[in-house]
Amino acid sequence: MIRIRPRRGKAPFALWIAPVAALGLAAALSACDAGGKSAWRKEPGAGADRREQFEAGYVRPPRVTSARRDGGLILVGEAAPDASVRLGSPTGQTVTTGADAGGRWRAAVPAADQVRLFGLSMTKAGRTVQAEGYVMVTPEGEVALLRAGAGAYRLAPSSAAPRILAIDYDQGGGAVISGVATPGAGLGVRIDRAPRAEGKADDEGRFAFSLTQPLTGGDHAIQVAGEGGEQLITVETTPPPALTSGPVLSRRTASGWRVDWMTPGGGVQTTQIIDPVAP
Repeated sequence: MIRIRPRRGKAPFALWIAPVAALGLAAALSACDAGGKSAWRKEPGAGADRREQFEAGYVRPPRVTSARRDGGLILVGEAAPDASVRLGSPTGQTVTTGADAGGRWRAAVPAADQVRLFGLSMTKAGRTVQAEGYVMVTPEGEVALLRAGAGAYRLAPSSAAPRILAIDYDQGGGAVISGVATPGAGLGVRIDRAPRAEGKADDEGRFAFSLTQPLTGGDHAIQVAGEGGEQLITVETTPPPALTSGPVLSRRTASGWRVDWMTPGGGVQTTQIIDPVAP
């Protein structure tokens, strides 16, 4: 169960938290290929022009940039110009579409009553490029990119006050707290009042902090504070279960979704998606 208590104003503690530690998960990238199997590849770096990059041999992977509800869910994204775009679920569901001459694409995802994961890929001139991670879609239309060994990347704007959007942890307790804040804001993380991480939000207002110690099972008070205010939530964590009936298991909580999903290395990672907090 997750209980959320937002606060604003001056942060209640100084940002002197110990350096950030690496999360004990193997970093990997995922998507489903045209035959329905999973492929895991690293994401290439960014470039200036997608058409020139494709022709020169470098290709920026496809990505989702926005989502809106319209009966089901409409995903909008970017890919190579005129590429074929595919969203493939580990359960076999497939959604295909095409990018226009400017590299823009949109795809309609049917409504469902459970969380679904899709691997995103694009194909052009016989070449297939996989996107990073899994595209997660909730029944309410929330979209996030789930990444092995990293925090979930949710489609959300920056925030004047820190907002925790997701908590990721593995079977060993390695954990990442991610969310949004004021771009460039200095922030610190406390777990049960103990300093665990510090750093800054990036230029887009996003942060992702790896904890310095494992996140054990039980109830934990998680606080992110710094420039612009603070947020304090209480989260119940339990180790990821063995996935015996498929690669993903999800359930609705009082304040979001818990998603247990299989990583490329065969381990299980838990992502807790935190619902938005009313101002």
